[in-house]
Amino acid sequence: MNEIKSIIKHDSNKPKFLQLIFVDINGVPKGMEVPIGRYEEAVTDGISFDGSSIPGFQGIEDSDLLFKADPTTYVEVPWEGIAKVFGYIYKDGKPYHADPRRILNSVVEELKKMGITAYIGPEPEFYLFEKNGSWELKLPDGGGYFDLVNLDKAREMKRVIAHYMPAFKLIPEVLHHEVGPGQHEIDFRFADALTTADNIVRFKYLVKAVAESYGLYATFMPKPLFGKPGNGMHLHISLWKEGENIFRGEKGLSDDALYFIGGVLKHAKALTAVTNPTVNSYKRLVPGYEAPVYISWGYKNRSALIRVPAYVGNGARIEYRCPDPSANPYLAFAVILMAGIDGIKHKIEPFAYVEENVYEMGEKERWSLGIDVLPTTLEEALGELKRDKVIRDVLGKAYHNFMEYKTKEWEAYQRYLEKNGINRRTIKVTEWELERYFYV
Repeated sequence: MNEIKSIIKHDSNKPKFLQLIFVDINGVPKGMEVPIGRYEEAVTDGISFDGSSIPGFQGIEDSDLLFKADPTTYVEVPWEGIAKVFGYIYKDGKPYHADPRRILNSVVEELKKMGITAYIGPEPEFYLFEKNGSWELKLPDGGGYFDLVNLDKAREMKRVIAHYMPAFKLIPEVLHHEVGPGQHEIDFRFADALTTADNIVRFKYLVKAVAESYGLYATFMPKPLFGKPGNGMHLHISLWKEGENIFRGEKGLSDDALYFIGGVLKHAKALTAVTNPTVNSYKRLVPGYEAPVYISWGYKNRSALIRVPAYVGNGARIEYRCPDPSANPYLAFAVILMAGIDGIKHKIEPFAYVEENVYEMGEKERWSLGIDVLPTTLEEALGELKRDKVIRDVLGKAYHNFMEYKTKEWEAYQRYLEKNGINRRTIKVTEWELERYFYV
């Protein structure tokens, strides 16, 4: 596909194959294709596969796994003769402990026992680059925040993405140019936590596929360019019970909403290991680029880790601002929600309230307000996760898989730096990061 015409002419295709989709520990789609005639079998009996080489799965002992399709997630790709469906993984007839979608679903079920449904609206940002066969990344435009027409070379491409979003069960809301040159955002309608996690995986696929048709690369890498803004994925979160938003209070946020904020703030350092899970994530979490690094909260304050947006009625929500699109959305949502629920259960009061620009404060002023700092490296974040029992327990047995995989990732990066004589505290984006994260 070199032009959009070649996409549109395939709209009438009926699926001949079915992609069975799950994600690895990094949130990267994995799976297999079967003839569409096996769809019913995939739903009822499941399709067996070898999972021993999937990143974050157990290893050679997991060579015999079973994928069962979730029929509520079935979609058809308009320009290709395939359909896609998410599902759950089983081992020896039991739910597989390292299945990220299963982990989030367990949290959803736990909330359901409390009568609660969590809704999440994500804002995943991405960069577009022209293909040139090297890591000398060339930007297709020099636009800035909310630029239109001449400065936004991707305006047609974004409209095409929005056109196809409903086919993927995504409802587009806002399309705009982001702060960085060649950086963009397309917001889509919030949904329950599990559906939103599925939607993020679908959205990333759709963006990359359409970008490819325009001869461009789309990357959700947290920090592809040194000295430019990084890609974030702000999350708007609310909890509902019996059709009512329980974050809504009589004169502002409810006590439950404040306790939820308190829980997330308390566990924020450990959460970053999951919400910002790559070496490159911490090249974004530095002062000066609007990415939050200080553990604080406030109303309308975009320098705080948690912001309470202006709202009307049932629009009450919080915005968690540090996650980035490299996060596995299933694992990220699971740990954030349970951190907040821990706050509600133990009535943890939110701390470090601030309405001033935290970046302009001195260290002593931040300290006096009780404002701490997020981890500055993946290694530091993993250490915080290791010390946080609440967040470890959310991951369950998969915690060990996660720690082992991410520790090896950090060690591989350290070996690269040492081999190339690069300072281990460098904030510049290395070729090692581009090779590992650019296409994720």
